[in-house]
Amino acid sequence: MDFQLTEDQRALRSGVRELLAGRFPRERLRAAADGDGPVVDRALWRELGEAGLFGLRLPEDEGGVGLGLPEAVLLFEEAGRVLLPGPLIATHLAAGLVAGAASGERVVGMCDATAKEGLWEHPAECEELIFLGDPELYSVDPSSLAATAIRSVDPLTPLARVVVPEGGCPLGGAASRLRREAALLTAAEQLGSAVRTVEAAVSYAKERTQFDRAIGSFQAVKHLCAQMLVRAEVARSAVYAASVTREPGDVAAAKLLADEAAVRNARDCLQVHGGMGFTWEADVHLHLKRAWLRARRWQSAAAGEEELAEELLAEGNVIP
Repeated sequence: MDFQLTEDQRALRSGVRELLAGRFPRERLRAAADGDGPVVDRALWRELGEAGLFGLRLPEDEGGVGLGLPEAVLLFEEAGRVLLPGPLIATHLAAGLVAGAASGERVVGMCDATAKEGLWEHPAECEELIFLGDPELYSVDPSSLAATAIRSVDPLTPLARVVVPEGGCPLGGAASRLRREAALLTAAEQLGSAVRTVEAAVSYAKERTQFDRAIGSFQAVKHLCAQMLVRAEVARSAVYAASVTREPGDVAAAKLLADEAAVRNARDCLQVHGGMGFTWEADVHLHLKRAWLRARRWQSAAAGEEELAEELLAEGNVIP
């Protein structure tokens, strides 16, 4: 099976990277993190809708772009690369279910309804909230819910805990499929972050000098950066493959590998930066905090390991 990107896919990824570089540069990220600007820029949100981020997989006759999950993974990898905040995945998955989601006119949140309480990202921004039950899904007016704000490790991802309502407006679609796609797209964001921290570590290692030599010339730093690159590329292979196969086991493996790459690469990037990495001014802590949060969203490590174990047992791939 060939997982090489086509020319159209490369052009799509390049176009989104250019859009985000122009509309969400580092200065905009830092302003949001410092509280000097909105976390979710609604003008940018609508522009992302016009660019097709949310309606990417809707058929063209329904106002979408008509592309598939592999292309969605490429776009969310770019979003993860720049730490673009907001319920991007929820709004993307809601396209076709909630009017105005595909165009970016409405911001949609999403919670897992399989427990008594759900974790809700960006509660102040969401105009509609979708609960994924078992197996049904339904939408609820956020204003009718009693939500309790909780402290988030990520300054760019406000969180609230909400009691799961017994019902709401029924929506079409399968909750299990949306959970799996949410896990894969979260893995794509983690991949983007993992790749970006590799670049940041290598760039800093070339610039920072010690004993009149760039620290990147030291063997220990070389090995650290090499390990970061290997993690990111292994995760990339798994995420891209899962976007094609869509098999539950492949998605679980992709999420596990991408979570590990994002978290460990951010930690290693911090180590390469030394004391500078621990300061608020360095971006590496933002990548680490977002990676921690994403690692617990839509599929935790324990849940992913259980998914893989069940698949191995079902296929008889167990050595006695």
